[in-house]
Amino acid sequence: MLRFSKSKIIFTMGIIVIGLLLAVPSMMSREQRLSFQRSLPGWVPSWLIPSRAIVLGLDLQGGSHVLLEVDVQDLMRTQTVQLRDDVRRILRETRVSPAGGIQVTPRGAQIRVPDVAERDRVLPKLRELSQPLGSAVLGQGGSRDLDVAVTPDGLITLTYSEAGVNEKVRRAVEQAIEVIRRRIDVTGTTEPSIQRQGADRILVQVPGLQDPQRLKELLGRTAKLEFRLLAQPGAADVDMLPMREEAGNRVPVERRVIVDGSDLVDAQPAFDSRTQEPIVNFRFNIRGAQRFGQATTEAIGRPLAIVLDNEVISAPTIQSAITGGAGQISGRFTVQQVNDLSILLRAGALPAKLTIVEERTVGPGLGQDSIEAGKKATYVATIFVVIFMFATYGLFGLFANIALVVHVGLIFGLMSILEATLTLPGIAGIVLTIGTAVDSNVLIYERIREEFRSGRSMVSAIQAGFDRAFATIIDSNSTMAIAAVILFFLGSGPVRGFAVVFILGILTTVLTAVTLTRMMIALWYHWMRPKTLPF
Repeated sequence: MLRFSKSKIIFTMGIIVIGLLLAVPSMMSREQRLSFQRSLPGWVPSWLIPSRAIVLGLDLQGGSHVLLEVDVQDLMRTQTVQLRDDVRRILRETRVSPAGGIQVTPRGAQIRVPDVAERDRVLPKLRELSQPLGSAVLGQGGSRDLDVAVTPDGLITLTYSEAGVNEKVRRAVEQAIEVIRRRIDVTGTTEPSIQRQGADRILVQVPGLQDPQRLKELLGRTAKLEFRLLAQPGAADVDMLPMREEAGNRVPVERRVIVDGSDLVDAQPAFDSRTQEPIVNFRFNIRGAQRFGQATTEAIGRPLAIVLDNEVISAPTIQSAITGGAGQISGRFTVQQVNDLSILLRAGALPAKLTIVEERTVGPGLGQDSIEAGKKATYVATIFVVIFMFATYGLFGLFANIALVVHVGLIFGLMSILEATLTLPGIAGIVLTIGTAVDSNVLIYERIREEFRSGRSMVSAIQAGFDRAFATIIDSNSTMAIAAVILFFLGSGPVRGFAVVFILGILTTVLTAVTLTRMMIALWYHWMRPKTLPF
């Protein structure tokens, strides 16, 4: 029979009311939302006030689009330097002195060990530097990232294999994506899109950010922080690095790194209490604090170079041991530079330099045009669907149209609570789901008409129409849901935006086209007690 328990009615109407309330902020401007919140009495809890609006994508509200590429040569330079340090450590542990020292090659390092006994002692240790790749990790063979070759005259060559280089690039891209995400999140930008493209590229889209220059400054800097000592006259292993405060001047800096940015746990902008200049206060973890304290204890009176991306930003003289694990970075910064530097240091250093391949700024005017075009398409589709349903099914068509309005409202409500991004393809998904939503009502109404014509009573025909069409509705929506889920996981960007809206539309179809319509028809029947169908 067309009867519903009170609990089912309350549950259904509660979901609908909450969903529509969540959709209300999306229909208002930011100023209107703030004005509405200020007009409410103070005793109303803030969690009861729907204030979260749908996040608009880059194509709707404008923003910045940047395509970055990992500098493979810079990455390999970093890897070869690290390999050189590992080889030096092994030579020191095995007490082997190579002839001619360690030679760095574009993809590895070379040492010459003429003595056979020393060579036999150092080779096993060097081969341990080579890591397995792919199936070799599981003990099933496969390639390794580092090839170790030996010639009869004692020349040992360590070279990164092609598979090893590709693996280094893949890991660098994954690490860079996380670092970029942390850097952008600190700026307060909502819903940035950061995804991998190809083997060595990263696509960054930041909706609402109309200052692409600051975005490039945040993303283009490696932010590799190192603390080293200025080299004394006649010292070996020295790098000549540019001095930030003295254009064109280079200073000798020891290659030995005392502490690097990986040991930082915090970095905050501040002002010097004496000079009132903007500075960055930093704090090390336990390991970094111990190494920094030991180094400053042994080097009192010597200048300490603070190196950022191979540039000495300041070189203060160590007056006393710094054992507290905290310090400050100064260097005639502006307030904006201090804020950006603290963001970079907190987010961590990029594994390699990123170069900007493509940059594009989408103006808010173009996004507004897209919104207006999407609104027009939605309005036209809705009007035609409403007219068709009312003309074909009369009063039942009106019930379907009411359910359709609730259906669209619930989509907006779900998108706001899930913080999903609405893109232009998402608007296309809403237009499409308008048609698919009333399709369920068409199936139900046609089934009711068939049952009534076969001789069933009014209430029996309505009941049978809903029950027998329900399985068909579930089957059709399930197949569409499978396709939408595949689009979501295999697609990217606009395709995922379309899939998200379509999935939410499918989820709300059963609630609106079946349950809500059934309640309205039951109310109509118990009130009017009709003898025939209104269509």
